[in-house]
This record gives sequence, structure tokens and C-alpha cells, in this order.
Amino acid sequence: MTLEFRGKDSYTGSDTAAAPIIGGPFTLVNSENQIVNEQDFLGNWVLLYFGYTSSPDIGPDQVRIMAKAIDTLESKENLKVLPVFVTIDPQRDTPAQLRAYLKEFDPRIVGLGGPVSAVRQMAQEYRVYFKKVEEEGDDYLVESSHSMYLINPKMKVVRCFGVEYNAEQLSKEILKELKKHQVNA
Repeated sequence: MTLEFRGKDSYTGSDTAAAPIIGGPFTLVNSENQIVNEQDFLGNWVLLYFGYTSSPDIGPDQVRIMAKAIDTLESKENLKVLPVFVTIDPQRDTPAQLRAYLKEFDPRIVGLGGPVSAVRQMAQEYRVYFKKVEEEGDDYLVESSHSMYLINPKMKVVRCFGVEYNAEQLSKEILKELKKHQVNA
């Protein structure tokens, strides 16, 4: 896998290595069974998380944190960030399953899924690790990285957040990024 780099070299000021480009084009299906792609999110700040509805522990915690952080930003700062959940288990997570699951956390969360190949392609674009782990019988779990991606209105990833953030910390860090990008806009 090749990483592309962009930006200015801090030592020479010339255009060379900086941050890897994360993200890219995708076409998936939302929880209303409509085809969507990255163009549908242009103009919005997006908080993106890859998970699956039958995750036993970290996944639901991360979705709760996402929902609470988004709610805090909207209620206290009057800032809208669109929460988006992409399933890494599209074989089990149908649009109806995604809709029911995400509604339990926050009805504003956009659920995305689709063919395994399309989900795998998007996960690769975002450098998301996931692997099916067989359990007893037909059951299985999915090991995965649990990062959230803050994406600007031009659909460029500006920050990645790990599981170490609680909702309050996450909302503060997102607010910092939004303010920083408003100054630079």
C-alpha cells in the first residue's frame, strides 16, 4: 500500500512530506436504502466512525461518545457536525438493522453499508483495520481499529481520534479543529 503525502517540509519550506492522505471516493447505501457517495457530504463537517451493530463492547461505547459529542457541539456551541457510522459487517448489518441500531443512540447518525467490496474499499481508503474472527457455530466477531475521523466540508480528513477520548474531550478537540479551520478559511 502506498501512502501519498502533501504539504510543506518544515525544514526547507519546500513541498515534500507531511501528513498521509486518508480517505477517498466511496459509494455505499444508507440506512434508508439510498445510494450515497462522498459528494453527498460536501459542505458538511463530518465525524466518521467504522463499526458494526453486533459489537459487544467498544463499538457501542464509541457510538455513544460520538452521539454525545455531536449533541454537545450543537447544544452548547451551535455547531453542526454530521455523525456518520459505516458498518464493517455489511453481511449482517442491513439498512434496517443499521437504522434501528443507530436510532438507539441518536437519530441524526447516518448509517452506511453496502456490498462487502465497497465497504472494504472505503475502509482501505481510511486505513481502517478489520478482520472477521470466527466464534462457535456460525457466529463471529469483527476485530477492528476504533478511530473516528473528523472530515472538513471538502471531504478531507483533518483529525483522527482514538478510543482514549471521552465525549467531553472529543467535543472540545473537535471545537478546536473547527475554530482552527475557520481562521484558516
